[in-house]
Amino acid sequence: MTPNTNRRAIRLVAAILFGLAATPLAAQVETGLKIQEVTRDFMKLFRPSVSGSYLAGQKAMRDLRTDQAAQYFLDAARADWDNPLLIERAFVALTTDGQVVEGARTARRMLEMDRNNELAKLVVASEALKERRYDSVERQLSTLSQDSFSGITGGILRAWALVGDNRAAEAERLMNELGASGLGDFLLFHRALMAEASGNTSLALQLAEQAYENEPYVARITEVYARMLANAGDFEAASDVLDAYDAQGLSHPVIRIVREAVDARRRPGVFTSSVQVGAAEMFHGIGVALSRDGSADLALVFLRLGLYLDPKADVIALATGELLDSAGQHENANAIYDAIAANSAMKPTAVVRIARNLDALGDRTEAIRRLRNIVATNPSDLDAVSVLGDLLRTDEQYLEAADAYTAALEITGGEAVSDWRFYYVRAIAYERAKEWPKAEADFLRALELNPDQPAVLNYLGYSWIDQDMHLDRALEMIEKAVAAQPRDGYIIDSLGWAFYKLGRMEEAVETLERAVSLLPNDPEINDHLGDAYWKVGRTLEARFQWNIATSVDATGNVAARAAPKLEFGLNPETETE
Repeated sequence: MTPNTNRRAIRLVAAILFGLAATPLAAQVETGLKIQEVTRDFMKLFRPSVSGSYLAGQKAMRDLRTDQAAQYFLDAARADWDNPLLIERAFVALTTDGQVVEGARTARRMLEMDRNNELAKLVVASEALKERRYDSVERQLSTLSQDSFSGITGGILRAWALVGDNRAAEAERLMNELGASGLGDFLLFHRALMAEASGNTSLALQLAEQAYENEPYVARITEVYARMLANAGDFEAASDVLDAYDAQGLSHPVIRIVREAVDARRRPGVFTSSVQVGAAEMFHGIGVALSRDGSADLALVFLRLGLYLDPKADVIALATGELLDSAGQHENANAIYDAIAANSAMKPTAVVRIARNLDALGDRTEAIRRLRNIVATNPSDLDAVSVLGDLLRTDEQYLEAADAYTAALEITGGEAVSDWRFYYVRAIAYERAKEWPKAEADFLRALELNPDQPAVLNYLGYSWIDQDMHLDRALEMIEKAVAAQPRDGYIIDSLGWAFYKLGRMEEAVETLERAVSLLPNDPEINDHLGDAYWKVGRTLEARFQWNIATSVDATGNVAARAAPKLEFGLNPETETE
């Protein structure tokens, strides 16, 4: 899905949830106002238990606590089965929680009250597709407009039903009609999958090649195209496709699976083994696009529908868990990761994510232990090695972290552009461990690979300035970082501190004030601004900033530095090092 299509999708998200996507804008606004009136009067119309469940469900859904949201909304809906607002919220919440069968049952109730609710139609039609009731899918979706986001999605699902009903030519005509809406590139890939599911391997390969030429570095497209080439016996071409992906410094388990087969001159097997697998991939692609654009609840609806249609689609499970992780729902995400089969190619990634989540939940010791076990079992697992390094560094085991990053560089070779990150984080580990020559060398190597990387420019520039080294060059580097990220308070702070070290106090004050406005409660930045204020004679404001730095300092490091300045002011004995 292209960025423009994504933006269009997001504009339609709210409308979809209330069945408004196909209506004119004025009607949408009018209906939206009516919904607001219903919500505003909710407390007056219903018993406290019902309204309480509704409001609790709203809060749970915002937090992506989908299990609780589903229960709250279902409780409210059962208490008032004739209220469309409650029924609509209930079927959406049930589906986001993976309770698709119950969600479809509630969606059918929604359609009894509002036969035009497009999202309800999609959920009900997905259940029918799962059960191979293809004529039911077509009846449910044939009236959807092709001008709305949900209508286009429904059109693709309907095309899959036609394929399942052995009407591949009709499915291709429908996909061509949908392509007129500007989704040609996105639909091209799914037309290839439909052709494969229909047994038309020559057309499938032709369409997959076009999709690959349009987006050569999307893992799923690369996987499918390489699979088709290898299944046709063209192992050399398949290997070239995989080599091009690897050359970008990219890595994905699905690519590794196909690589193993291709290297062994073994046909990897078709991707689209059934209509359900193909339709699940459609929901996966749209769900991931929506999650990237911030529509988490609707993204979960699509991802859950995809996983319902193809329970073995571990890539969709990982995407679902990642979305829950982004909302801080680590326990629910871990339940999904745990459910991935032990022999799945996605299991190592899932296990790494479980360990990372354990750290987020406060059990860093167990997270590190599990990661060490993974690395001991599979030393070439780059994800495990990398996350282990990050957790060790967070745990202030700096030299052990540096060792982990060294192992990561041994895995990658250390020459790809993407390897800048491992040199960068190893440099941080060395710098924290007081091994500056090693740190400096790694920072410089990271910049060789990625000369414009603002994080590296800032960290090295700030480190030089803090040590009164290479001040003019450091200032240039930080100014370059600021140009790249002008709203980053930490980088602005570095620039202000560079001005301070160079004796350009008026510029230091102005810049550090900007940094504080971006990050008003960072103790280091407040302390720096206090020093700059003192240098220009604004002593009351300096003490005020030092007091703030002391009060917001969680570790006590800045507070210890600010204490003598609060008592004696800034002089050679108390000046910040």
